[in-house]
Amino acid sequence: MDKIVIEGGRKLRGEVEVSGAKNSALPILAACLLSEEESVIENVPDLKDIATMIRLLHALGAKAHYEAGEITVKPGRDLKPVAPYKLVSTMRASVCVLGPLLARLGEAEVSFPGGCVIGSRPIDLHLKGLQALGADLQVQHGYVIAKAKRRLRGRDVFLGGAFGSSVLATGNVMMAATLADRKTLIENSACEPEVVDLARFLRKMGAKIQGEGSPRIEIEGVKRLRGARHRIIPDRIETGTYLVAAAITGGDVVIQKSSPEHYNALVDKLTESGVRIEKKDGTVRVRRRGRLRPVDATTLPYPGFPTDLQAQMMALMAVTPGISIITEKIYPDRFIHVSELNRMGARIFLEGNSAIVHGVKQLSGAPVIASDLRASAGLVLAGLVAEGRTEVRRVYHLDRGYERIEEKLSRLGAKIDREKE
Repeated sequence: MDKIVIEGGRKLRGEVEVSGAKNSALPILAACLLSEEESVIENVPDLKDIATMIRLLHALGAKAHYEAGEITVKPGRDLKPVAPYKLVSTMRASVCVLGPLLARLGEAEVSFPGGCVIGSRPIDLHLKGLQALGADLQVQHGYVIAKAKRRLRGRDVFLGGAFGSSVLATGNVMMAATLADRKTLIENSACEPEVVDLARFLRKMGAKIQGEGSPRIEIEGVKRLRGARHRIIPDRIETGTYLVAAAITGGDVVIQKSSPEHYNALVDKLTESGVRIEKKDGTVRVRRRGRLRPVDATTLPYPGFPTDLQAQMMALMAVTPGISIITEKIYPDRFIHVSELNRMGARIFLEGNSAIVHGVKQLSGAPVIASDLRASAGLVLAGLVAEGRTEVRRVYHLDRGYERIEEKLSRLGAKIDREKE
């Protein structure tokens, strides 16, 4: 098992290129199953989750080959309807094969998903949406068993949940509806850029979709879809992580190949905290001179502040003079990293679904344990500014969502290495 070792105290300077969005690539790879024909997906990051999805496609009977950021998927005619526990249990996004399998084959057996341990993340909206389209659903022995008599039937589907809309549920229902009989209207659909990217790919395949990026998506079902070529959008969460990395170290970093319109909520908070950000032609430059100012942030569905940047923002506020309040409204239990940041000298106190952050002058390096993907990134950022040596353990979480993060940070001037435990 690997660990990330950081010697803190260096300002980041230079340029860094953002990889393709993992949260866009995974459902798009699943969507390839909707057609018998070959699809080619470009700008796919080399990540553990992508490797898991390729293995899952193989288990379902599809051919998938990854080379130099490009994946070729050939589903063929003989798909299998069973997504095994061994794969699905390791990655939550695996559940997005449920909709395509059901639409294409009329049946699917998909294990309940796993992934990061950040509290309860049920798939009730996935099941509600597919059931509304006419699927007969049962849960047996840890598997969702879905069957449809003939074709699914389009209808109005409301995807409201306790914590707002769901990106994966929206994607699952949208994919299933592309091959359904008649029109489907998804109300309270997720508006995230990853949903828009999926809709664009499906449209290239021949799907009739409109309204993506809004809370109301309309899909007119078609009988067949074709293969297509598509380029994945830049990863807005990776971009945000490097923005905060530059800010926390007082550096000057230019981020290439990003989509600035996708992370305005973070830019707003960083600007409020005293960070200077310039956006131009798909690049963004972030600089910090002088002291930071405390800000409050509340995680909300897009276009609000992303829950996937909450840990990174907390690391920044941990070294910002004054008191900041970070409220988590997407996953209220997503605060496992707080105790690890406090081990490094942070002063963070939890009150319900809010973290009260008292900024300190200096963090100190310490051995810490990553509990989930984004918490890993937050601890790495804390290590960049901490005095002395920080060891971030269980970095297999980090490898699920960041492509060679230690190499990219090293090129920006960080003293950071990957070592064996």
